[in-house]
Amino acid sequence: MNKIIIANWKMRLGIKESVKLAEQYAQRFKDAARSADLASRKVVICPSEISLTKVREAVKDSPVKLGAQNVFWEEIGSYTGEISIKTLEEAGCEYVIIGHSERRQYLLENYEMIHNKTKETLDHSKITPIVCVGESIEDRESEKRENIIISQVQQAFSGIQLLPNQQAIVAYEPIWAIGTGQVIRPDDVENMHEMIRAAVVDMFGVDVVKSQIRIIYGGSVDGKNVKKLASLDNIDGFLVGGASLKINEFAKIAESL
Repeated sequence: MNKIIIANWKMRLGIKESVKLAEQYAQRFKDAARSADLASRKVVICPSEISLTKVREAVKDSPVKLGAQNVFWEEIGSYTGEISIKTLEEAGCEYVIIGHSERRQYLLENYEMIHNKTKETLDHSKITPIVCVGESIEDRESEKRENIIISQVQQAFSGIQLLPNQQAIVAYEPIWAIGTGQVIRPDDVENMHEMIRAAVVDMFGVDVVKSQIRIIYGGSVDGKNVKKLASLDNIDGFLVGGASLKINEFAKIAESL
């Protein structure tokens, strides 16, 4: 599978700003697609929900793919303020972030919700879920850190089967490193990714993981630290927050893969 780099714009940009940045992405990666190296990498942007359709138009003639930042676990119903997977598919999304740490922290999402969202996405769409896992600073300093991450993976994917034409992404994002400028040590990242890979192999089998599941890293990734991270064997890509708001910075990260 190709390496993948995902831009999470969070609640940082309005509609006009999103379109303007999307146009920069489209031009930059349309040009980059002429390079054999960059052509082998997938680039995904995840703007705010209200910007999706306009951003889709801005990138439609480029290799840049569209993703969403959230989805609900029911297909239709009286769920004020939520958005269904079918609506995201209609808007042109090919990816969706599920269970980002900020939603777990500020909106009290738990892994039962994350599981339901992941299952809904795989059962009722062709959209690829980007399922987030990661530990808090308290978890990091405890002896239960690894068990917590394995439990998050198991809860998210329990009872789910991937059909041959489906893919999933697990994004490891240590909560304590997000937006803080702190980056986990490269050998620590590699250990955590190895552990996550072992957990999904136990659930899905080696062949499925090899061909259908990517494990990516997110947590204050930028142009300064990306080379060390990109050189690790078990990293299939990046989920990028703040650095994705600057096209040159994001392109530098993409070029490192």
